[in-house]
Amino acid sequence: MRHTISVLVENKFGVLARVSGMFSGRGFNIDTLNVAPTHDASLSRITVVLKGDESALDLAIKQLRKLVNVVDVVDFKEGQAVDRELVLLRVKADTKTRSEIMQICDIFRAKIVHVAREEVIIEITGGEGKVAAFLGLIETFGILELARTGQLALKR
Repeated sequence: MRHTISVLVENKFGVLARVSGMFSGRGFNIDTLNVAPTHDASLSRITVVLKGDESALDLAIKQLRKLVNVVDVVDFKEGQAVDRELVLLRVKADTKTRSEIMQICDIFRAKIVHVAREEVIIEITGGEGKVAAFLGLIETFGILELARTGQLALKR
């Protein structure tokens, strides 16, 4: 089963290594990992998406709460959080295909942030389904490069 976990931590050296090491040490494979400071400069939020057994994850979360510098841990259940991801991608776009790419971007509310003679760079944000559907349509034009933030989530 897929889990999204939000970990609020003190913004200190080595905290990310301890948190990610705790998951990997218990056999969890991290799908996405995102870390950034919060509105309070002394705190950072780590958002982890992983797959694993429910009982093993419950034990891991209990151990996570005991780690030094961990302030709060939330395991979001289905529908408890608003989640988004940012994707930047470089796509082949010649004069013949550029208008079709622009139409797809309009439908998905994606932005073209850079235009070159034979390619464009597109920015899209959204939930997992939206991003997957967009990538499925746009890959036919030829994705040259892609970068993803991984999932971010906040409780509803």
